[in-house]
Amino acid sequence: MTDDTRPANRLASETSPYLLQHAHNPVDWYPWGEEALGRARSEGRPIFLSIGYAACHWCHVMERESFEDDETAGLLNESFVAVKVDREERPDLDAIYMQAVQEMTGHGGWPMSVFLTPDGDPFYGGTYFPDKPRDGMPSFRMVLEGVAAAWRERRTEVERAGAGVAQAISRQVSAGTAQVSPSMLDAALAELERGFDARTGGWGGTPKFPQPMTIELLLRIHAQTGDVRPLAMARRSLDAMAAGGIYDQLGGGFARYATDAVWLVPHFEKMLYDNAQLARAYVHAWQMTGDYRYREVATETLAFVERELLTADGGFAASLDADTGGHEGATYVWSEEEIDELLGEDAETFKRAYGVSAEGNWEGSNILSRVADGDEDVLRTARAKLHEARRLRTQPARDDKVLAAWNGLMIAALADAAAAFGEPRWADLAARAADLLLTRARDADGRLHRSWKDGRARHSAVLEDYANLAAGLLALYETTFEERWFVAARELMDIVLERFADPEGGFFDTADDSEALITRPKGLQDNALPSGGAMTAEVLLRVAALTGEGRYRDAAERAIGQVAPLAQRYPTAFAQWLGAVSLMRADVLEIAIAGDPAADDAQALLGVVRDTYRPFVVLAAGSRGAVPLLDDRPQREGQATAFVCRGFACRAPVTEPADLAAQIASPA
Repeated sequence: MTDDTRPANRLASETSPYLLQHAHNPVDWYPWGEEALGRARSEGRPIFLSIGYAACHWCHVMERESFEDDETAGLLNESFVAVKVDREERPDLDAIYMQAVQEMTGHGGWPMSVFLTPDGDPFYGGTYFPDKPRDGMPSFRMVLEGVAAAWRERRTEVERAGAGVAQAISRQVSAGTAQVSPSMLDAALAELERGFDARTGGWGGTPKFPQPMTIELLLRIHAQTGDVRPLAMARRSLDAMAAGGIYDQLGGGFARYATDAVWLVPHFEKMLYDNAQLARAYVHAWQMTGDYRYREVATETLAFVERELLTADGGFAASLDADTGGHEGATYVWSEEEIDELLGEDAETFKRAYGVSAEGNWEGSNILSRVADGDEDVLRTARAKLHEARRLRTQPARDDKVLAAWNGLMIAALADAAAAFGEPRWADLAARAADLLLTRARDADGRLHRSWKDGRARHSAVLEDYANLAAGLLALYETTFEERWFVAARELMDIVLERFADPEGGFFDTADDSEALITRPKGLQDNALPSGGAMTAEVLLRVAALTGEGRYRDAAERAIGQVAPLAQRYPTAFAQWLGAVSLMRADVLEIAIAGDPAADDAQALLGVVRDTYRPFVVLAAGSRGAVPLLDDRPQREGQATAFVCRGFACRAPVTEPADLAAQIASPA
């Protein structure tokens, strides 16, 4: 652990828990900024850029091995300007330099270790370097010595190499533009079938990631076509993950990924963005199928987020660490003896159901996964006992910065759960987080900051912040029908069109007045989070349907056209884009309900709309005001009245739930 008796370095004034973890390293760390870059330029020193995040296991390992070591720190301080970046605060820097590392090495990951010229051009890089040569990797000290020597002796050559890498990553990835063909989703579905793991669900081998965007796409395709194949793939994946060790069988919530191909052994960090997207997917699966297990998983996951990630000011913290006391997963695993002692006569039932054995299933311990049926009353009581006992253990550290993009995803999940389950408490939690971001992390001119912590808003928001928050606000509007959420979402999208749009189509990840870096990133692929451009396209299409304004749809269609050729070939990398494609090509229903949304007659109409998953519906309720879809939609005879519209052209208004159901079910 870091020795806090050492003098603090320049990271001590930061808010990022990741940077603060390094505030007492003997390394003379700088945060990214002009002070560090100016020193590098004035002294002609190369920059060592280290990028990671608080919940990263190997980041902790490299800190213990190298950054806390006085001799290694001496080498760094003597020859480099050392800069620490939290990738969660600066996804723009992370994207640029991750692309550089992948160009140079063919792979990437965190911690990311990159050497830059004083102008910021990357000339050498990698990920984790051990303290001693191991498995074909040089030690970190060897790397430092080699890079320092190269800079002293061959600086011109090194700078030329860095300029070459910078030029390579400045070339924007684009497939050109193409029309979105009617067969595009069919081709994507066929590709997903080819790569699907029919035995354990999901896509890919080891490690295995949940891929909630792909699951959402499959649910949408089923909703649009009635084809049972995408639903079967989605359900197999949802079922397997919920039964596996990647899902916390006691406390709810999902770990980042499985280190195996069968969902048993998780990488134990828990990220807000994973749990937001997965909770929402399970909500939608429950709406579509009525399978109570999906509702249970969604509810337990949201309860975990409320219990363990909710901050005092109403936002949601970024993550829980993978490690406890330096040991990965220590909080979560069990010995058979512990289970026997805590559960007594119910232990055998529990052990059979959750795969507990004397030898364990992971490094001599047991990761709980659901492997067999059992008496549910007994198991429910047993889970509660074990969870309470686990709460007395040392808990993993929490990164409690509130990130706009990640909170936007959670706001959407909470809002959808509130509407689907009839649980207004979830909407109240979503509204608190939305209020925090809109009042404390937004300037008077409407511009967002990315991060909020310790009473300070930090760092300019990037595209995903605007898009994900706007998506969450629209979901919250369609749950509560408070106009302020729609107004704020539209304002955010107007800023995106003004500040982030690429004249050639699509959207940059940074605003036109953001810090100038060696390139202006424009990420197209989905990663753990949706592509900012893809989410922007989705939100613009929904705003267009609620307002009738073609400028929103036009911008979305131009962005989608840029990735269409790639998306159908690589659907798991472009699932959010394909979801936007499905919305763009759908016969979107615009449903307006005139009247007080809280009144019984309006609630009866809303119940019809919400009785299943309807991804191709936009919904407004209330009276004429900020939402154009409600304009000129009067009540009939003082009753709540529903208008089912396409392109703002509406069918005859109805007041009876059965009539509304018939209009929704029948073609125009």
